[in-house]
Amino acid sequence: MNAFKKLVKSALEEDIGNGDITTDSLIKDDVYADAVVSAKENMIVAGVDIVDIVLHTVDHGIQFHSLVKNGDTVKAGDTIAYIKGKAGSILKAERTALNFLMHLSGISTLTRTYVDAIHGSGVILLDTRKTTPGIRIFEKYAVRIGGGTNHRFGLFDGILIKDNHLFVSKNISFAVNKAKISQPLKRVEVEVKSIKELKEAIDAKADIVLLDNMDLKQLKDAIKLAKGKVLIEVSGNVTLDNIKDIAALKPDFISCGAVTHSARAIDISMKITNIYTKE
Repeated sequence: MNAFKKLVKSALEEDIGNGDITTDSLIKDDVYADAVVSAKENMIVAGVDIVDIVLHTVDHGIQFHSLVKNGDTVKAGDTIAYIKGKAGSILKAERTALNFLMHLSGISTLTRTYVDAIHGSGVILLDTRKTTPGIRIFEKYAVRIGGGTNHRFGLFDGILIKDNHLFVSKNISFAVNKAKISQPLKRVEVEVKSIKELKEAIDAKADIVLLDNMDLKQLKDAIKLAKGKVLIEVSGNVTLDNIKDIAALKPDFISCGAVTHSARAIDISMKITNIYTKE
C-alpha cells in the first residue's frame, strides 16, 4: 500500500504542480459539493481503493463511499461511488482519480475476457512485463483483479532466458547451467522457437519452456514432446481469436501482453450533483 501511495502522490504532483490555477481562481474554500462516479459502459471494476487514496491524499476531509468492490461487474449507467467534500478538493483530485480507475478497469475488463475464454481448460493466463513504465504495480494488480495471474514482476524476481540472451551466450545448455549456478533457488525458464531448441532446453533441465510465436501445428508437436518433462508456457501473438485453440492443446500457461499494453480505458464519469456551504 505504501507503493500505491507513493505513485498516487507522484501522479498528483504531475497534474497539480504548484496549484490548480483554475479551481483556485473560481472556487472558494467554504464551498462543498456532492459528486457521483458512474460507469458509461460495462466493465470489471478495478482501482476503487486507489481512487480513495487519491481523494484522501488531496484532502483527508473528503468522504468516499464506493458502492462496488474491485472485481465486481458494473453495467453502463451504474453508480460506482458517491463523494462529499470541499468542491475545490474534489475538482483537484478528479482527473487523477478517474485516470487510474478508467485505465485499471480497462485492464481488468480485458483480462476477464481472456480468462473467460479459457475457462475450464485448466490453463493459467499470465501477464507480461509489457506495461506502462512507472505504474507496473498498478497494472499487474488490475490483471489479478480481472482473474489473471502475474508472471515475474521484473528482471529481479524471475529468470527468463530469451533469444537475445541466447545470442550473447554460447547455447541453451550453457545458459541454463549458468543461471542455475547463479540463482539456485529460482526456476529457470527458456524461450524456444523450434523443436530443436525445445529438446535442448529439456536436456539442459530447464524448469519452464516458453514456446514463442509458434503456430498451432508447431505448438501441438512441441507440447506433446514437452508434456510431463517441463512446465510449458505459450506466448506470442495470443489473441481472443486463437486463445481457445491454444488452451485446448493443454499448456500449463498462456502469457498475453495485450491485457496490459492494449487494454482500452473504460469510460467513467464524475459529476458534481450538489453544492453548498458550511457555516
